[in-house]
Amino acid sequence: MRIVLGVGGGIAAYKVASLLRLFTEAGHNVTVVPTEASTRFVGTATWEALSGNPVSNSVFDDVHQVNHVRLGHEADLIVIAPATADLLAKAATGQAGDLLTNTLLMARGPVLFAPAMHTEMWQHAATRANVETLRSRGAAVLEPASGRLTGADSGPGRLPEPEAIFDAAMALVQGQSDFQLPLAGRTVTISAGGTREPLDPVRFLGNRSSGKQGVALAVAARNAGATVRLLAAHMDVPPPAGVEVVPVETALQLREAALAAAADSDVVIMSAAVADFRPAAVSDTKIKKRDDRDDPVITLVRNPDILHELVELRNSAAPGRRQQLIVGFAAETGDNDGDVLAHARAKLQRKGCDLLVVNHVGTDKVFGQDTNSVVILARSGSEPQEASGTKTDVSAAIISRISGELNSVSPRA
Repeated sequence: MRIVLGVGGGIAAYKVASLLRLFTEAGHNVTVVPTEASTRFVGTATWEALSGNPVSNSVFDDVHQVNHVRLGHEADLIVIAPATADLLAKAATGQAGDLLTNTLLMARGPVLFAPAMHTEMWQHAATRANVETLRSRGAAVLEPASGRLTGADSGPGRLPEPEAIFDAAMALVQGQSDFQLPLAGRTVTISAGGTREPLDPVRFLGNRSSGKQGVALAVAARNAGATVRLLAAHMDVPPPAGVEVVPVETALQLREAALAAAADSDVVIMSAAVADFRPAAVSDTKIKKRDDRDDPVITLVRNPDILHELVELRNSAAPGRRQQLIVGFAAETGDNDGDVLAHARAKLQRKGCDLLVVNHVGTDKVFGQDTNSVVILARSGSEPQEASGTKTDVSAAIISRISGELNSVSPRA
């Protein structure tokens, strides 16, 4: 595949070298077109060495090849990273002052912008209008990541990690020419892993959750263009690149993090395995096993119902706001009172969430495995949806269903 990689004039340009490596190692032919300003951060020699192709930012180089026309026509994909506020404005207004902006005007294939700038610049009304203009014309514009920026400030505006940009670019190419990232502009909060409730400094009450499904959901949401916040309890796998990670340990810590994160989230997915109970008292010292003492009695108390609380908080929101979508997970086993789906439907009724993803769990099912099989139940009463395969496959189905639900309601007022 022939890729034009446009590099904007921001300090995040150094991270684009890793993105270029990902493209070339995947076998793609990449032509780098840096802006003049970007060469103050990374020189053309670096781009030529990594891409194996000559690099220019002038329409007057190799005039006989008519590069300002040829590059856009021949490119199967154009990726702009970092897409600075200045570059987004030039692209939205159709300026053609250098080789890169000329190439964008001549583009016939998909175009992906990966913005990076200071928070105030990203949130400025002019930048937001330029982003909406580009999206309305069929370009894909990723949401920037949140985190440390230049200097001491932090917030949304970081360049997404190279892996996230690469995944989004590949997803874009696999779609149609009018492909849009379905969760672009959305903020998605996902809880993952298993909570641990301390008994003493050594022991805890926990569960078998590995966090694999939650991490796969975070990747799928990120690749769909969302800004992703991952509330990470104990996990056996590392969190993915390009998402904000909020570490938690106990159910109470998860509750605090979830309520805070829900305030600016369009979607909340509670996929973590949250302990229903916790010890009523936590010993400051290790509980010893001694022959001269009776067996200890551990009193448990209920943990708060975080999912139900999130639903109540959402339902009490001010009128005029688009309804936040809340997705719960149910790890169920059948018993004498009913099968898995019977228990799940009752849980959906109690919790009041919009979607409930149901797992049939056991010691050798779901937990820690790389595959999964789920049924998605909807509060609306629509037909149950089944999804199975790898946890990546299941996550893609869940995020697709969420995207469809979001698109069926009006945007935030």
